[in-house]
Amino acid sequence: MKKVAVILSGCGYLDGSEIRESVLTLLALDTANIEYQIFAPDEPLFHVIDHVSGEINEGESRNILQEAGRIARGKISTLDKLDENEFDGLIIPGGFGVAKNLSTFAFKGAEARVHSTVASILKAFHQSKKPVGAICISPAILALNFGDLHPNITLGSDTNIAKEIEKTGAIHHVCQTSDCVIDNQNLFVTTPAYMDDQANLKDIFTGITSLVEAMTTLAN
Repeated sequence: MKKVAVILSGCGYLDGSEIRESVLTLLALDTANIEYQIFAPDEPLFHVIDHVSGEINEGESRNILQEAGRIARGKISTLDKLDENEFDGLIIPGGFGVAKNLSTFAFKGAEARVHSTVASILKAFHQSKKPVGAICISPAILALNFGDLHPNITLGSDTNIAKEIEKTGAIHHVCQTSDCVIDNQNLFVTTPAYMDDQANLKDIFTGITSLVEAMTTLAN
């Protein structure tokens, strides 16, 4: 892999992209000498959460692209500009923004829908046989989009979410934070990261690094 597209869903784990997972993804790519470009939808967040109290900020509205631009240091493009032909792979870090802004998984579980542009992008990478990496809650989007292919994925070790995700047809595997699950047939790589709230940062980085290494192998 020479260049990877990264899709963000905001800034902050309760209503957007998980910041630590996003930064560690960029670090893992940079360490592997892989160029990246960051994208996000130019749309409002589903809602804005106060990350101290955990409460919804009623009446406040923020833009997904502008929020993700905080992580990207301004170097970010709108999601509709993502051309699969320009990249060797795709990674989606986690955070509730994936389940609220990029899909409706937070509200509808296995009956959820994926953001139409995200769904089209995922299908384009899959059809072109280019690896897709999904971190934390992001594998839920792979399950929703490709459940009929019975992809092998992980969302960590929570039995309830495993049961919900398997309703899509996906096959869930228990996985430690420092590891990843590789679906060789579909070229999907998934790692739990903060699906375990108590996970250590070093283990999350090890898992994300393993994901990037696995994607590189799949791309060759």
